[in-house]
Amino acid sequence: MPVLSAIAERFARQRPLQGLRIGACLHVTTETANLMLALAAGGAEVWLCASNPLSTQDDVAAHLALDHRMHVFAVKGEDNARYYRHIEAVVAAGPHLTMDDGCDLVTILTTKAPQAAASVLGGTEETTTGVIRLRSMERDGLLRFPIIAVNDALTKHLFDNRYGTGQSTLDGIIRATNVLLAGKTIVVAGYGWCGRGIAQRARGMGAHVIVTEIDPVKALEAVMDGYQVMPMEEAAARGDIFITVTGNTGVLREEHFAVMKSGAIVANSGHFNVEIDLPALARLAEGDVMRPREFVEQYRLGDGRTINVLGEGRLINLAAAEGHPAAVMDMSFANQALALEHLATHRGALPPGVHPVPQAIDAEVARLKLAAMGVRIDRLTLEQERYLSSWSEGT
Repeated sequence: MPVLSAIAERFARQRPLQGLRIGACLHVTTETANLMLALAAGGAEVWLCASNPLSTQDDVAAHLALDHRMHVFAVKGEDNARYYRHIEAVVAAGPHLTMDDGCDLVTILTTKAPQAAASVLGGTEETTTGVIRLRSMERDGLLRFPIIAVNDALTKHLFDNRYGTGQSTLDGIIRATNVLLAGKTIVVAGYGWCGRGIAQRARGMGAHVIVTEIDPVKALEAVMDGYQVMPMEEAAARGDIFITVTGNTGVLREEHFAVMKSGAIVANSGHFNVEIDLPALARLAEGDVMRPREFVEQYRLGDGRTINVLGEGRLINLAAAEGHPAAVMDMSFANQALALEHLATHRGALPPGVHPVPQAIDAEVARLKLAAMGVRIDRLTLEQERYLSSWSEGT
């Protein structure tokens, strides 16, 4: 993670986060550990909890707590009650800055600790789902402090969502099942940047890809990209593997399970497990749920068909694999670190609400990444700069 390392080196010299307490609700992985170390180098006191019950790498959590004396509340496989106790522990610390991956930390701050929320200078949000929730809170007048939508940075969603989710989702499915993708029909629900990445990589591994969408523009783009596009009610009977990546609830429902092939594999790479209606699947099932592999739950339906759910319907790339490769998280977490620095140095200047990542930060992350990759690009000549800033020259 050379970009984040360069930022950490500067942070260690300049200490822009000195005296600030950061409450972070993120996937506790090796990449996140590097981000936490960069923030600590900048002078911050770090309090960290998991943003998903299955995404923690326990050795990483232990390393941060024992070797770096950070306050870490996370364990892989924690139940919902423990998950929220961990978030509440971070809230109780009284963070000055927040970092979220799905908006659970900000939601708890707002609903259960309004006094603590009143002292927060600002925060960042990593995911599409979290930004959607934050904008809803903003519309309802509930957002008490500024949040920088890191997910919307070009150097985040064009790379992390597309290349990171595209690769790590298939990695998680393969690790969980050892399934051969070539020749299979894979249904991708949602054609945002994550869905684009998954569809592209699935096709590259020899799968036949069907896309389902609710947005006519995205659906048209999927058609132009060469995929079959149809409603889920049609795709449900055709698919061998289903991947939800919409950020919405009830994407795969009872009527879809009723027509799926026996042996169908169902996985989610959207933020929460509500994309798959697991209670409906449980109602259709007879007998105990079988667990033929560590991250596979097999439901046997009344007519004898089986449906396999991966990773309890949670993020399969983190439940069964290691999440995105470090090379792509390098840019995402560089945006996080620089956004927190921006909030710290401009404290009081930003009103409550959702704010874009400053363009200068986006450009700096791209510049640092290209330098780390040894890639050089052109620069405008003075004549080109004058031409682009003029309106007088025509045909």
